[in-house]
Amino acid sequence: HDPNCTGAENEYGRVSAWFNDETATAEGMILKINEQFEVKVEVESYIDGNVYVKLYEPGVTTAFEIIDGPSEIDEWNDNYDINPSWKKTYNWKIIPNGGWTNGNAPINILVSFSKEGTQNPIDFTIANPYILDEQYSGPAPTRTAADPSSTDQPPSQGSSGFGVAGALLGIALVVMARRN
Repeated sequence: HDPNCTGAENEYGRVSAWFNDETATAEGMILKINEQFEVKVEVESYIDGNVYVKLYEPGVTTAFEIIDGPSEIDEWNDNYDINPSWKKTYNWKIIPNGGWTNGNAPINILVSFSKEGTQNPIDFTIANPYILDEQYSGPAPTRTAADPSSTDQPPSQGSSGFGVAGALLGIALVVMARRN
């Protein structure tokens, strides 16, 4: 385990989390709509029992969509009859879906360790990114495709400028203006 990682621990287990390789709770993140990020959660058990893992949003509006991962937001990952020193890493690829913009939208992890009917939860915010009301202009996110060659995306013009045609037109105008 990474000694530099922050997270949370109780007598039943330990949880560490990362947002795009930054340790939780990641601060100062700014995202655009459809800009993909990764959440990684490592869970370690100190008990004989069950471990339930859920990624969730505490806000009312659903701001994120899972592109790839072991579960959807608010869906439990159940691990039964685990032993002390059991360890599992979860990875999610997520995008802001445009449902919430011009504000922060926290994404949290809830891990409930259960031993003989006694729950001992660990719950914290992985990141609280600010979501801009702008489309991400990089490659479009794709759900995990069976055919890796089908993930090529055409370049997106986005809202960052006037694109190649506009740039060429601008150069042509400058050249013509200098000739006069």
